[in-house]
Parts: sequence; C-alpha cells; structure tokens
Amino acid sequence: MKAILVLAPLLIAMSLLACTAEQAYLSSQAWQRNQCSKIPDKAEFDRCMRDKDTTYEAYKRQTGSEPK
Repeated sequence: MKAILVLAPLLIAMSLLACTAEQAYLSSQAWQRNQCSKIPDKAEFDRCMRDKDTTYEAYKRQTGSEPK
C-alpha cells in the first residue's frame, strides 16, 4: 500500500515530464531493484535482481512492442 502511495505520484510526474517509454521502463527497473535490495535472504535477493535485469530492447521483444 505504501509503495502505491509513493509510486503513483512518481508515475504522474514522469508522464507530465513527457519522458520516453524507455526512460519510464528504466526508472521502473531501478525502483524494482531498489526494492530487491531490501530482501535480507541472499538467494531471494539474487533471484529478484535477476528478474529485474532485462534490458529495454529485450523487454520490447518479449512484449511484442517492437515496430514492424
């Protein structure tokens, strides 16, 4: 719940600044990695970070959002 209260204004601010989709993705990844850093268990931390290690280009390929 607290994350939503922090994330919502951040997302609104980002949209007002007219950032690119890539900038939004990278900002989201950074926020998620920051959340991973709060996990005390090393194995769980490593899994969390690995999940957040997708490049924007790989993300676009996975989601099919590449221009055709």
